[in-house]
Amino acid sequence: MNMINTDIQDVMVFEPRVFGDERGFFYESFNQKVWQEKTGLQTTFLQDNHSRSVKNVLRGLHYQIQQPQGKLVRVIRGTVFDVAVDIRRSSPSFGQWVGLELSAKNKRMMWIPEGFAHGFLVLSNVAEFLYKTTDYWAPQYERTIIWNDPDLAIAWPLQNQPILSSKDAQGTLFKEAEAFM
Repeated sequence: MNMINTDIQDVMVFEPRVFGDERGFFYESFNQKVWQEKTGLQTTFLQDNHSRSVKNVLRGLHYQIQQPQGKLVRVIRGTVFDVAVDIRRSSPSFGQWVGLELSAKNKRMMWIPEGFAHGFLVLSNVAEFLYKTTDYWAPQYERTIIWNDPDLAIAWPLQNQPILSSKDAQGTLFKEAEAFM
């Protein structure tokens, strides 16, 4: 597995070794030993999630202010533009974001550590998104930063108005959001 650093030190991208031929392909999507060797992290994943969304759905920017979740995310069908926003006040990259395309074709995975807000925009007709989390979903601690916050100025590759849940449409401005220390 190849590890690629991003513009934010703690956010990493992984490219698995894919073995393919005319029959199809095989790759190891996760291996605890390799994960620890590459990242130096003693991460324990507690929950796996799977979402399916149609084109132009934008989910996020989500985080849990207590029981924060680190997320290892990937796409198994379609293409998304995936975004992580650093909301750790003590971080030199506080308020910065990194975004990249994840797809079934490129098979890339992105590590989004605790202390980050996360969201994605579906670019294909349909996308299926899988993610491992380091803590359990705790809806009472879930928070949402508005996707189009002017201070964050995320360059979403939008061609139309995104499709949002009511929760995401009512997200908090970044400057008013609860953040991590």
